Amino acid sequence: MEARSNPLAGRSPIALGRPYPLGATWDGSGVNFALYSEHAEKVELCLFDPTGRRELERIDLAERSAFAWHVYLPQARPGQRYGYRVHGPHAPELGHRFNAHKVLLDPYARLVQPAGLARCQVVDEAFSWGDDRAPRTPWSDTVIYEAHVRGLTRLHPAIADPLRGTYAGLATAPVIEHLQRLGVTAIELLPVHAFVDERRLAQHGLSNYWGYNSIGFFAPDLRYSATGTLGEFKTMVKTLHAAGLEVILDVVYNHTGEGDQHGPTLSFRGIDNSVYYRLDPLDRRHYLNYAGTGNCLNTSHPAVLALVMDSLRYWVNEMHVDGFRFDLAVALARDSAFLAAVQQDPALSQVKLIAEPWDLGPHGYRLGGFSPGWAEWNDKYRDTVRSWWRGDAGMVGGLASRLAGSSDVFEGAGREPTASVNYATAHDGFTLHDLVSYEHKQNQANLEDNRDGADDNRSWNAGALRSRQKRNLLATLLFSQGVPMLLAGDELGRTQRGNNNAYCQDNELSWVDWDPGAEDRDLAAFVARLTALRREHAALRRRHYARPGEVRWLKPQGGEMSEEDWRSPFARCLGMLVPGEESLLLLLNAHHEAVAFTLPAGEWTTILDTAGEGAPLLQAHSLALLKASSRGPSRAGG
Repeated sequence: MEARSNPLAGRSPIALGRPYPLGATWDGSGVNFALYSEHAEKVELCLFDPTGRRELERIDLAERSAFAWHVYLPQARPGQRYGYRVHGPHAPELGHRFNAHKVLLDPYARLVQPAGLARCQVVDEAFSWGDDRAPRTPWSDTVIYEAHVRGLTRLHPAIADPLRGTYAGLATAPVIEHLQRLGVTAIELLPVHAFVDERRLAQHGLSNYWGYNSIGFFAPDLRYSATGTLGEFKTMVKTLHAAGLEVILDVVYNHTGEGDQHGPTLSFRGIDNSVYYRLDPLDRRHYLNYAGTGNCLNTSHPAVLALVMDSLRYWVNEMHVDGFRFDLAVALARDSAFLAAVQQDPALSQVKLIAEPWDLGPHGYRLGGFSPGWAEWNDKYRDTVRSWWRGDAGMVGGLASRLAGSSDVFEGAGREPTASVNYATAHDGFTLHDLVSYEHKQNQANLEDNRDGADDNRSWNAGALRSRQKRNLLATLLFSQGVPMLLAGDELGRTQRGNNNAYCQDNELSWVDWDPGAEDRDLAAFVARLTALRREHAALRRRHYARPGEVRWLKPQGGEMSEEDWRSPFARCLGMLVPGEESLLLLLNAHHEAVAFTLPAGEWTTILDTAGEGAPLLQAHSLALLKASSRGPSRAGG
């Protein structure tokens, strides 16, 4: 590299550097800085003191190669705080919003300092992974536990206070032992990419607790760090892997935290607005808003698609994560090569890929529309199972489809039951306890006059039946074909007091309470029993759809369901006979009265009953699982 002098400092020798890789790369001797901008007229690298508050010098990135501006600083070291000033036209009508008064974040920064300063940090990525191995749990054996890094451990009494709410806290023995007892195989973390809080929330003393407001796609958010280092996140992954647990990240590549044209200029907008964002072709001052958050990343542009792909590969190759859940994934798939790029990538095609298969744009609902190799959040499963246990009419046919793996949604595209990520509750919506406790949402704490959050919750106040209804929902989930996902804290009776959109509640309303009552401690043991049964019986976790006639659907009076039975709006009791080395019979009764179920020929043993009675008499609002037995039937409860 050709050396030259620093025109501002006049003291440190610098070099032209290289355009690749983008970001700040420490090579053991110095740091290469590279930033992509097509329409910039000048780019300055700004170096700051360790606090990030005092700007020490500015260095002109005089060299540009294929729109990548670059420089090499031989004397720069890990820990250096930096940002960019990017010069160019401020012409919103043309899509340009350059403002050299703003210090901007590097889109490829590995660490971003919190507390509102647009400061990046050079890092040394060296880490001793030792014999770390990805668990590579097959989809058919996977049980996902959706959790928030901070919320999962903030109130845990057995974790040292400095570690509560952090990556390090999540990797402590009390948490790992709890997950292992539950029988989950993967923890899916709500967004950990560096994010920002919206101005409106900050003004009201709230924050974007969920973190769906990313601004740094390579940087773990340091608000969840006890040490402020990359090593803490890597140690968490390594520790979870050693316990047999996969780590899946919920990622937000559909938009950024810069919002619409009235939002802050933090990074992409000031680096090259017309490249990084989808702009309204009729008025380039405005943004397309498929995510409902003000903007949408322009993954149809090669540089932006490369940014997303580079980020994903970084988290797999450098941070060793095991998969991703893509928020509003349809926004990524629109008129871009994203799906094809992931499918052909040797690293990304081998990890777990989960789509949230909708966005807010035209034709945005695409459940079942992703490629083989992808799994999808199945909201049809959620809605159908909730409606069934609420006792809604006409749900028996839909319930059968969901129990059998939603072949009506996925099989036609050449996919298998494991394409369906089944859930009854998730971070977005009621907790399990609230689902059976509240008829309507109670979101007043969000200060939006209870207008936010979904109105169609299919919830109910089950009164004295709450405990049983929780068990019904959990058992249905774990005994359905597909990939079950549990919401953190549901097994402990966590409540948000009716708030079904607690995105801005970083407080005890959202945090997991690790001191439940006796009833909820029993519920955690019940979940462990369900996952154990799922592991024990391969018929509950099939890799392929059943052949026609292989699964038999039974009515309580005996015999198989007829067309008339399927059409009946009053049918609220159903049997599912699943063949295998040991045939299983799942019975579900959503009636408000007990139902005597005529069992198929043979001897049957009840291995679980949510009413604790035992088949063939199904109590009101109950579920039972039986297995074929050479011995007499048992009445053991669940």
